[in-house]
Amino acid sequence: MGRTIELKADDGHTLAAYLAEPAGTPRGGVVVIQEIFGVNRHIRAVADGFAADGYRVVAPALFDRVRRGYEAGYSQPEIQAGVELMQKLDWEKTMLDVRAAVAEAAKAGKVGIVGYCFGGTVAWVAAARLSGLACAVPYYGGGMPGFIGEKPRCPVMCHFGELDQSPTPEQARAIAAAHPEIAAYFYAGAGHGFNCDQRASFHAPSAALARERTLQFFRAHLG
Repeated sequence: MGRTIELKADDGHTLAAYLAEPAGTPRGGVVVIQEIFGVNRHIRAVADGFAADGYRVVAPALFDRVRRGYEAGYSQPEIQAGVELMQKLDWEKTMLDVRAAVAEAAKAGKVGIVGYCFGGTVAWVAAARLSGLACAVPYYGGGMPGFIGEKPRCPVMCHFGELDQSPTPEQARAIAAAHPEIAAYFYAGAGHGFNCDQRASFHAPSAALARERTLQFFRAHLG
């Protein structure tokens, strides 16, 4: 089990983060970026999973900029509330918060970032704008088409659902075509949020395969 810590961004903003540590010497660090539902039970479980695989994991509460301590479930009203909070965020300040999480994770060595939904877009933007990342893994970042012109500074692996509408498969393939240097995987039968076992859209075979690929990617770039 992990614990909550406090991070401080370069502009002085403080935010909470969930820290999960491995039993032995860490292989490296991983930053896990939330969906629009906050650092909730599912995101903490994801962090715990990567810690069990040997990484020092930091999951920053990016919504602390607009509402501290926010976490939610997956009902339609909660989805709408999360979208409204996301829309209040400033991308430059969000990157400051991610940078603080990267610095914390880097206490264990090389750092990778993985994000889901909103977090997938954050991971994509961070790969382009932040130094200190050895690799990035965006999962179905709905906002990624709006950042198609970003140029990743590190190796990137993307996971997309063939049934997703945010981004659509066509949008996702456009991203892959614009960035032939990245690895992009498409999962048949999988929609948005296919990795989350708390959502109706959970697709177990795709989630397992994507996680296996992600872990191999981390092994190659982090240790």
